[in-house]
Amino acid sequence: MPALALDVGGTKIAAAPVGPDGRPQDPTTVPTPESGVWDACAALLREVAGDGPVTAVGIASAGPVDTVAGTAAPVNVPEWRTGFPIVDAARALFPAATVRLALDGAAAALAEHRRGAGRGADDLLGVVVSTGVGGGLIHGGRIMGGRTGNAGHIGHVFVGGDGRCGCGAVGCLETVASGPATLRWARAEGWTGATGADLAVDAALGEPVAVAALQRAGTALGRAFASAAALLDVDLVVVGGGFAQAGPPLWEPMTAAAREHARLAYLRELRLTPAELGVLGTLTGAGLLATDEL
Repeated sequence: MPALALDVGGTKIAAAPVGPDGRPQDPTTVPTPESGVWDACAALLREVAGDGPVTAVGIASAGPVDTVAGTAAPVNVPEWRTGFPIVDAARALFPAATVRLALDGAAAALAEHRRGAGRGADDLLGVVVSTGVGGGLIHGGRIMGGRTGNAGHIGHVFVGGDGRCGCGAVGCLETVASGPATLRWARAEGWTGATGADLAVDAALGEPVAVAALQRAGTALGRAFASAAALLDVDLVVVGGGFAQAGPPLWEPMTAAAREHARLAYLRELRLTPAELGVLGTLTGAGLLATDEL
């Protein structure tokens, strides 16, 4: 296949050959290792590339990234935290290929704009709530990356609290509303479950700590979305990621908080909607990055 998509996250790495419409075909996923992260990426890319020539690679990486320098320094990938030259590494692997890098949230936002819940909206904020909280902006139908490609990286806006973030700051949205942060809070309050899915089930059954944990996360997310909408003048927030699948115990406080804080006239139409592309959203965005270059 001429085009490949790569999605690098704190929990998993996914890659796939890409069809002419930018959609990943038969993706392969592996856990993100603690070390040798690029080796794992390269092995996965070689596997999905097969024997044919590769002419384009689209890469979506957890952030921050630097799309000018071609580096990724994800907060949730410790080995790369000082910056890994991922574009140069991909070019060394496929010398004839064009390589494009985007923030994972930006790639997911692009995919939802083109193929998912954001169809028909020229301006939107896409958010991924998972191991971390990422995001990306679409303005005028295109990724608005900003100076280094990190525009929309909403997980590091300040929402309060005393949690120390992986970025080094205190009170980031990611310290309150990501999956791992919410699990830590629930366990500290006495909940004994193991996973985000367990927490969602218990919250749906009315277990008090699980309900409180998802209400806390949802409220922080809703406030952050309303604040971002006020700053960016968007009326649509598309929310995806594994932890965003927690259902009404997360979504009800999230939408209520957004509604409470979106009081200005130009924010009255603000909508929060679930992403449609699920776990393939970010990889689909990486595929669109690749095929847009063909």
